[in-house]
Amino acid sequence: MILELIRKVLRVLILAWDRAWPARVQVVRSTERQREVDAETTALSLYQFEACPFCVKVRRQIRRLGLKIQLRNVRGSPVLREELLAGGGSYQTPCLRIAHADGRVQWLYESDDINAWLAERYSV
Repeated sequence: MILELIRKVLRVLILAWDRAWPARVQVVRSTERQREVDAETTALSLYQFEACPFCVKVRRQIRRLGLKIQLRNVRGSPVLREELLAGGGSYQTPCLRIAHADGRVQWLYESDDINAWLAERYSV
């Protein structure tokens, strides 16, 4: 009971913080390059919980880099949870699903690893 109350309070605080101080887009691209990036990121999906602090960290990176990545909120969705477990092997979030052009699918866990992967490809 108390643990559930603590979770609810933390959820409210995390979401309030994220909304009060949103990440600003820091990468400016030409219109043509932004279209290319938008096309590339259609192959990416972030499996996440809205109030997970590590997921917030990745979503802020996505905003800073000006990326359009599909967000898949696994809370309350048994279908998405099963996709995450079947594809990535764990219910852990955040998890970035990367569909490569050659048909391979990569599941990348850990917020720092996801943020580094995104920065390496989309910072410039």
